[in-house]
Amino acid sequence: MKKCRITVVRMARYDDLIAIYENPIEHACDLRPGQVFIADGWQKPAGLCQSAWDSMSPFVLALSCGGAGLYGGWMKNPRSAMISCNDGFRPVSFLIEALEESADENRPEAAGEAPHP
Repeated sequence: MKKCRITVVRMARYDDLIAIYENPIEHACDLRPGQVFIADGWQKPAGLCQSAWDSMSPFVLALSCGGAGLYGGWMKNPRSAMISCNDGFRPVSFLIEALEESADENRPEAAGEAPHP
């Protein structure tokens, strides 16, 4: 399973919707643009919001299992996806990219196999 890099690309805030519909909350989001997380398969990276993970985890799983060209190839990089969290007041956009396997991950020992002589 490949690892995926998750990069916070953009954060929006809709103050008009917040004023009309949201109960006051003191703190909503700790993320910042440029912040990067590495997902190891299906495991949520430490520090990533659970709500954001719930929105993106199916895409992370698909890409980490070798998926490409999601939704008919809407992304220029077929091994990536642009996904937003489901917060309608403060949506955060994330770029998810499947990472290439490292040379160490391709070694037989890394997969639990005996090394070849």
